[in-house]
Order: sequence, then C-alpha cells, then structure tokens
Amino acid sequence: MTTSANLKPERTRRHIDWKDVAFTVFNYTFLSLLVIVTIYPFYYIFIYSISDSIEAQKGVYLWPAGFSLEAYKTTVQLPGIADAAIVTLGRTILGTIITVLSCSFFAYLITKNELPFRRFIYRFVLITMYFNAGFIPWYLTMKTYGLQNNFLLYILPTAISGFNIILIKTFIEQLPPSLEESAKIDGAGYFRVFTSIIFPLSMPIVATIAIFSAVGQWNTWFDNFFLVENPKLQTLQLVLYNFLNQSSSLSNMSTEQLTRGDMVRTLTPQSIRMTITMLVTLPIVLVYPLLQRYFVKGIMIGAVKG
Repeated sequence: MTTSANLKPERTRRHIDWKDVAFTVFNYTFLSLLVIVTIYPFYYIFIYSISDSIEAQKGVYLWPAGFSLEAYKTTVQLPGIADAAIVTLGRTILGTIITVLSCSFFAYLITKNELPFRRFIYRFVLITMYFNAGFIPWYLTMKTYGLQNNFLLYILPTAISGFNIILIKTFIEQLPPSLEESAKIDGAGYFRVFTSIIFPLSMPIVATIAIFSAVGQWNTWFDNFFLVENPKLQTLQLVLYNFLNQSSSLSNMSTEQLTRGDMVRTLTPQSIRMTITMLVTLPIVLVYPLLQRYFVKGIMIGAVKG
C-alpha cells in the first residue's frame, strides 16, 4: 500500500525547440550588429572631434586619441557663427510653429463637408506632392513675392505641406464626432472647436509634424544659398557649409598654436569637418528623444487611411 509520503512529484520536462533558440540567437546577434553599424559612424565622428588633432590622424577607433576641445573652440569663434545660430534657431522655432498651426487648421477645414470645393482643394494640395515646377519657377516666384533677402523666406513657403495635411486630416477624422457636436450645441464655432477640442486631442500627430518640420528647418540651406545675400540673414547650415569647403585654410585659423612639450600642434582639416558635423547634428539628436513617444503613435494613427 502506498502512502502520500512515498509519492514523488513528477517532473515536467519542457521541450526545447532548438529552431526557436537558433532563430532567437541569430535575431539578437543580427540586430545588435545592425545597431552597432548604425551608431558607430556617429560615435566615430564624436570621438574624432574631441580627440587631439595630430593624434587622431594616426587612427581613432573606440576611444578618443587624446582629448582636446580646441576644434569646438575654434569653430564657435568663427566670424558670423553667432548671428547664423540665432537666425537658424529663430527659423526653426517660428517655422515649426507656423507649419504646425497652418497645416492643422487647414486639415481640420478639409474634413468639413460644408466647405465649398472641399474635394477640389484637397486634391489640389495632394498634387503638390507629385509635381514640382522646378528650380527656376520656384526662384522667380520667391523673388516676385519679395522674399529675397527676407527672413520670411524661411517661414512662409513651408507653412503648408501636402504630406502633413494628409496625416493630420486622417488623424482628425478618427476622433469621435460627438465631441465636436456637443461643442457646437453649446454655441462653439469652428475656430473654438479647433483650439479647444481638436488641436489638444491631436497632440500625437502634431508632435510628429513638429519633428518633421523642425528637422527640415534646421537642415535646410538651399533657399538661403540662392536667395539671401545679406550675411546677417545667413543660416548656420550655410555658414558651416562654406567653412567646411574651406576647412584646409580654416585649420590654419586655429591662430593659437598649442604647444605641448617641444611639439607644436594645430588643427587639421579632418578635425574641423568632424566638429562641424557634430555641431550641425547634435541639436536634432538631443531634441528627437523628447518627442519620440509621440512620433511613433502619431505616424501610425495618421497613416491608417488617406
């Protein structure tokens, strides 16, 4: 007769699927290598820019070759950098705000069936995504509007974007209509409904559009290159681009020769290039993580249907 004390619990054996294990190992290994390949170029630029210029010429791999911020010090002291940074910062902030507000309100109006010629207006906006008149018509149009050597050149042409309008329109159409109907019953007009209900609820897609606009405004130098001759209105991108093309002579502008022991060291053109690349890229890299949580949600919801 067996008792409960003599009973031994049966051990459950878990079947190991070696195919799943191999796939998981391969997946993690591949993605890890992909992350390294993606991040390393930017990391290399960073460690090169803070390395000693002469030591860096011998090779930089995982760690800075020495340490020196002389390249940053020399670059930020270049003539016109301060004014260009202010212009670029103003362009990015004002341009982003105007683009977000204009595209959001325009997209909201497009969702209203009572808007005259609504379909025609919407399709006319979409056409701009597929057809471009070219550089010469664009140049003549900007000059005709008086935007040459004008700060508004950086803001007005980007106020409306067909791609942004599609995303915002799709997002707004998925909001519950009862919210707007209840506000209209209380006497709210279109503008009040937009500012008090639609726009606050559209923050995910608004943040997405803000990222697109801010990155575009910060990186653009094409309009500045062709239509702005006033040095006070030049953007940081164009100023650094000009210095980048002159990096060989710019390296000699370190003016201060750094004496260490018996060796005299100056900045090299490669060090200047790496530093300029970091100065141009770093602000966007720092801002993007702050809006990333809105970006993924907004781009997915705004792209469900068109």
